[in-house]
Amino acid sequence: MPKPPDNPYDLSRFDLDDILGTINEEVRERFGQGEVADHIPDLAGVGKDRFGMALALLDGQVHEVGDSRHRFSIQSMSKVHTLTLALKAVGDELWQRVDREPSGDPFNSLIQLEHENGIPRNPFMNAGALVTADVILSNYDNPEAMLLKFLQERAGDPDIGEDEKLASSERESGYRNIALANFIRSFKNLHNDPDAVLDFYARQCSIGMHCVDLARSVQYLADSGCCPNSGEQVTSAGGAKRINAMMMTAGTYDAAGDFAFYVGLPAKSGVSGGIVAVVPHVMGLCVWYPGLDEKGNSKLGRYALHRFTEITDLSVF
Repeated sequence: MPKPPDNPYDLSRFDLDDILGTINEEVRERFGQGEVADHIPDLAGVGKDRFGMALALLDGQVHEVGDSRHRFSIQSMSKVHTLTLALKAVGDELWQRVDREPSGDPFNSLIQLEHENGIPRNPFMNAGALVTADVILSNYDNPEAMLLKFLQERAGDPDIGEDEKLASSERESGYRNIALANFIRSFKNLHNDPDAVLDFYARQCSIGMHCVDLARSVQYLADSGCCPNSGEQVTSAGGAKRINAMMMTAGTYDAAGDFAFYVGLPAKSGVSGGIVAVVPHVMGLCVWYPGLDEKGNSKLGRYALHRFTEITDLSVF
């Protein structure tokens, strides 16, 4: 076996642009794999002929390839940021209302709520994200504007905004989410009106960002809670550790174990085809390819991240 480098965080041993170029070529040879999300009408027409990838290093360097500046809705990747804000508001009290365990079930499952008295298994399932949204509604003035500002500051991009048409499409087609919200409310684990919670949740998912934005937006999780763009201590070092842990164990739904085995990074996926990931002490990164696997994760995005950690050996294991 080759000897490991003296400093595993020294990126000077890599030509990152060349590595991204190689991954881009390999992914584009595989275009067409997976199926686009069709449970949200405005996502159903997206073609499987786009791929972007971006690395945002803690020293400010950005390396990118392909459609890395094409905006798409961040969907469930927003749950990383709302979890951060909910923990900032109520701290460990959050864990009295949502658990920290992998689900083993699809992201929009209702099954466990019945057995576990309305306590979602983790904050990245839709049920858990609704509880997180409820916490934000209870603790922040003008929560929608606050979330947008939070994302703009993390990414260093003031142009980040919501897609009103997509938010409406999500809200109108989200029958399972409506059921989840009302079911959780029946256990008194939603404190706000379910419609208000559902509206906020649809809006957070409809926010448009690109790979560079998203890679920058999670840099604080690679830097002990400090945002390189703003210099703000977004969360404590312990908070960053815990959010990364949740991403590793639950960020790719009921494929989290296989994703950890195959990629080896804390990550959060979204049904628009994005996956945002963290290399602790090194970078935030994001991939985007709209075709999804059977678990709802970007099929070629997962492949791209696998190839990146395989080539660089930059994983947490």
